[in-house]
Amino acid sequence: MQLSNRITNLTNGGSDGWDVFNRARDMIAAGTPVVELTIGEHDIRTHPTILKAMNEAAIGGHTGYAMIPGTVSLRDTVAARITAQSGVPTTRDNVLITPGGQAALFAAHMAVCNPGDTALYLDPYYATYPGTIRGAGAIPKAIQARARDSFQPLAQNIEDAATGATSLLINTPNNPTGVVYDRDTLLGIAEVCKRHDLWLLSDEVYDTQVWEGEHLSPRALSGMAERTLVIGSMSKSHAMTGSRCGWIVGPSEIISHLVNLATHTTYGVAGFVQDAADFALNAGTEFEEEVAAPFRRRRALAQEIIGAQNTVTMVPAQGAMYIMLNIRATGMTGEAFANALLDAHHIAVMPSESFGQAATGHIRVAMTIEDQKFATALKTLCDFATSLSTS
Repeated sequence: MQLSNRITNLTNGGSDGWDVFNRARDMIAAGTPVVELTIGEHDIRTHPTILKAMNEAAIGGHTGYAMIPGTVSLRDTVAARITAQSGVPTTRDNVLITPGGQAALFAAHMAVCNPGDTALYLDPYYATYPGTIRGAGAIPKAIQARARDSFQPLAQNIEDAATGATSLLINTPNNPTGVVYDRDTLLGIAEVCKRHDLWLLSDEVYDTQVWEGEHLSPRALSGMAERTLVIGSMSKSHAMTGSRCGWIVGPSEIISHLVNLATHTTYGVAGFVQDAADFALNAGTEFEEEVAAPFRRRRALAQEIIGAQNTVTMVPAQGAMYIMLNIRATGMTGEAFANALLDAHHIAVMPSESFGQAATGHIRVAMTIEDQKFATALKTLCDFATSLSTS
């Protein structure tokens, strides 16, 4: 008896990019304190008012099977939010509620890709992207966005890879780089998608964390609403990572098919979680800004610390809860530096190799610990890099 190729080939027979993270967790389990600057997990917990709403919904009896597309109220709330953000008229028929953004990414690729289709994505990328595409039966094909272009993807590079492809996955504000794709970049992407009849899958889970410029959903661009699926989530905007509540927004026809997929896979999201998400979204932008505020502060701290030395440089951090640091002056790869930093100072960061090959010589630092501890860890990181570059 054998396992399926689909399940055994999720990571293409190699590392899934989490080696340094797993080493850090093993050290912690063995009793060694580690400063974790790895994953996008808020240092604050879900707000008590959201938990109160969740508890009240559960105590009130919303614990049975919930509507598979999502509750009418939550779908209406998400639709109104998307309409206000993008200017594109959106109704509940355009919305499917999913168990988090990751489930939405998988479902979206299942919807638009046949087995063996080529699915494009941009490198650097969130670590699960290629595995998600393989899990849907498609063939992942990376397109590099380069440091010399401030990690803004070039339309010509996408054009060169687009022939015969079915879909393109983008992420802005971007994890891991912190870059927000500007209007010209998105217009170029849109033109390639229309010219090559590509579905555009737009991962916008960091849309409330924008420090410079503005977030523009490509669904709002001319001719793109009918070919774009937007992935959203409560995880980053409302510190509800463990609640697993996200959505896909797209044309009503494809949403109806995705409802069928959900019926045969996840069977929906718990009703009390949906009620809590509905409450949280209706708390308004001030609440979202409160959740985002620590990362805005820590970005300013990082700019000050990085600016005070000459070894480590920072990719312009325009959004999201991460900074991407160039450590090439040490002569090390991102993975080698991350492992050395973990061994020497018990500080865990993610190497660029976890996110592809375009950012070789970089590391990603999550701004997810208390301000002073973050500043101390970042200074230690810079001092360590300087010692390596001069040794």
